[in-house]
Amino acid sequence: MLEYIQALGAGIILGIMYVLIRVPSPAPPPVALTGLAGMLIGYSAIDAIA
Repeated sequence: MLEYIQALGAGIILGIMYVLIRVPSPAPPPVALTGLAGMLIGYSAIDAIA
């Protein structure tokens, strides 16, 4: 759980930095985000089974 909180915090800090220095966000397209969500669901399913 700590890893998720750290990753979220790092994302928030980087998002703030991007806004402050006016750099466009390198966010991936929605298709890539859907793929990442699928990977996380698969990873969680394996952990639940094992």
